Amino acid sequence: MKSIPHRAGSIRCRLDQWLFRLPAAESGEVFLGQRRVFIMPSRAGLAFGVLLGLLFIGAVNYNLSLGLALTFLIAGCALVGMYLTFRNLAYLRLSAGRVQPAFAGEDVRFELHLVNQRNGDRYAIWLGFIGADLPDIEQATDIAAHSVRTVSLSVTATRRGWLAAPRVRLRTQFPLGLLRAWSYWHPDAHALVYPRPEDNAPPLPTAGRDLEDGKGQAGHDDFAGVRAYQAGDSLRQLAWRQIARTGADSHGALVAKHFEGGAAGEICLDLEALPRDMALELKLSRMTRWVIEAESRGLAYAFRLDDIALPAALGPAHRDACLRALALYQGR
Repeated sequence: MKSIPHRAGSIRCRLDQWLFRLPAAESGEVFLGQRRVFIMPSRAGLAFGVLLGLLFIGAVNYNLSLGLALTFLIAGCALVGMYLTFRNLAYLRLSAGRVQPAFAGEDVRFELHLVNQRNGDRYAIWLGFIGADLPDIEQATDIAAHSVRTVSLSVTATRRGWLAAPRVRLRTQFPLGLLRAWSYWHPDAHALVYPRPEDNAPPLPTAGRDLEDGKGQAGHDDFAGVRAYQAGDSLRQLAWRQIARTGADSHGALVAKHFEGGAAGEICLDLEALPRDMALELKLSRMTRWVIEAESRGLAYAFRLDDIALPAALGPAHRDACLRALALYQGR
């Protein structure tokens, strides 16, 4: 019994694919020509058509000239509304924008650009992702003449890896609401989804060996002076008082505190060091948590994932490289 809704959704997707000629993912800019915009009466439009028919029958039956004039006037307004509804959606240009990475379980936001190169403004255009497992959530927007409107649509990432943007439906019932015009667009956009960080991960692992430069968790108790800022130094390591005193003379140059002595433990995040009986996804989640924690604490860390070996470093580039490797890891 549980497979019936899924089977019905699959049949509907195939019917839409054949009836509306839904294309595959489209790269670059997409133009909504006349063949890509469909229009049908809404529920209010169907009721309006029934009422219009009754008015026409009554006017003919009782030979009411004013009744016929009123009927044709209302019908003419409906025809004008049909043209305006179609024009409100047709001839738009669509393109995909930037996509920021996210962690599994979070919402991924896709930027979509709507370009209106016509003289008329566009009103009340609703956009939303469609799919068998997606909620029916839409967002309305207006587009002024000769302008670009950026809309962000979100979808929940359920697993790590590349997440393709679902199909987008654009619809409008402006101005009268008697007719409904819609179109489909499948942007060629992908988001990188990182593994979900483990909630209660153990402390960061350390190699437990002495380092020559005194970097690490230990060795930060023996202050030796200040030195020029180096890439990878944490914000906590900056000598803020010295920077404030000599800021005007040094033209904004940054200096960092220098420590010597002590045994400094290097942080090494290695997939092979985790227990062999642990599930792969849990291993990746734990390493993701460790990467985030090391970055937040300003601790340089090395990273090893099978053939990928990154030396100890710190910063957004190093973090993104580690998280990308975890997201795309296929295992052995």
